[in-house]
Amino acid sequence: MTDDKRSRRSRAADRASTREDGRLSAPGRLQQGEDVPVGDVLTAGLPAEPLAEYAAAHGLRPSAARPPVRSYLRQLWNRWSFIMAFATARNISMYTEAKLGQLWQVLTPLLNAGVYFLIFGLLLKVNRGVPNYLAFLVTGVFVFNFTQRAFISTSTVITSSLPLIRALQFPRAALPLAYVIIELQQMFLSMAVLVVIVLSTGEPITWYWLLTIPALLLQTIFNVGVGLFVARIGSQVNDFSQLLPFLLRTWMYVSGVLFSIAALDVRTHRWIVTLLEINPAALYITLIRNSLLLSQRQSTPGSKPYSARLCQEWRTLGHRVGAPKKYLLDSAHCHYYANPGHFWYFAVGWAVAAIIIGFFFFWRAEAKYGRG
Repeated sequence: MTDDKRSRRSRAADRASTREDGRLSAPGRLQQGEDVPVGDVLTAGLPAEPLAEYAAAHGLRPSAARPPVRSYLRQLWNRWSFIMAFATARNISMYTEAKLGQLWQVLTPLLNAGVYFLIFGLLLKVNRGVPNYLAFLVTGVFVFNFTQRAFISTSTVITSSLPLIRALQFPRAALPLAYVIIELQQMFLSMAVLVVIVLSTGEPITWYWLLTIPALLLQTIFNVGVGLFVARIGSQVNDFSQLLPFLLRTWMYVSGVLFSIAALDVRTHRWIVTLLEINPAALYITLIRNSLLLSQRQSTPGSKPYSARLCQEWRTLGHRVGAPKKYLLDSAHCHYYANPGHFWYFAVGWAVAAIIIGFFFFWRAEAKYGRG
C-alpha cells in the first residue's frame, strides 16, 4: 500500500470519528480544531443541580437502601415463594455430582455418629450410665448437625452470593433464611432415618413423639436468628468462616452430644452443670431425645422422687460395663441440676431472643451488603 493511500484512509477515519456537533463519536477522537478539556467530556449531559436533588426530584432511590422494619418484613413475606424455590433448587444441586446423590445428607451424620460411637462409646466408655446409648448418640449428632451446618452455610452466604445481590433487588435476609431452610429440608430426611434407628434399638412409639415438632420448630427459629447474626459478621470479617468450625466443635463437646450432662457428678459446682444443660444446643437436643426415647424420660434426674440409696446404686452399679437396665434407670431418683420442667421455657426464650437480636443486627447493615 502506498503512502498516499494510507494518508487518504487516515483522513477518512478522522472524519468518520467526529460528528458535526463536535462531540465524541469514537474513543479518543475530537473534532479537528477543538480543544475540549477532559473534565467537560466526562460531565457532558449531566444535570446542573446536585445529583442527590436530581434523583429525589425524579423519584429515584438508592438500590441498597435500608427500608423500615415493617416494610422489610413485608418484602420478605412477598418473596417467600422465591426463598422456597431457591432453597429447593440449591438443595437438589448440592449433590448432583456425587454418585450417591442426596444420600450423603444422611450418610455424613451417620458416619460421624459411627465414629463417635466407636471412640467414645466403645473405647472411652462414655456411654456408662446412659441407657440405649446408640439412639442417645445418633439423636444428639443429628440434631446438633442441623444447627452446625446452618451456621457454617449462613456465615458465607453474603460473600458467596455477591453476583446475585448486585444483580437483583430483594431483601438480603432472604439468603440466610433460604440456607437455613436447606438444612431443615435435609433434617427432615435425617429424622426419617433417625426414626428407623430409634425403633431398631427397642424404643416404642408414644404420643411424646409429637413433641419433636415444636422442638424442631423452636430450633429452626433459633438457627434463623443466629444465622442472620453470623451472616453479617461473615460478610464483614473474612476470617470468621475459618474460625467458626472450631467454635462449633467446642460447642458440640459441651452440649451433651456425646455424653449425658445430667449424669455428671459435680457436687461442689452445680452451677456449671446447670449452665451446660440450659445452653441452647443442649436444650434442643434434650427436648428431642426426651420426645423420642422412653429410656431418656425414665432416667432423667428428678423425674422420680429422690432416693439416696437408688441414686448411689446408679453411681456405683449403673456406671459399670454391661450394667442391668434397672440400675441405669435409677438416675431418675437423683437430684436434678436444672429443672427439666423448665426446659421448654428456656427453649422458647432462646428462640425468641435469637430471632429478634439476629434480625435487627442483620437489618441494620442491609445497605452495606453487596459492596464486596
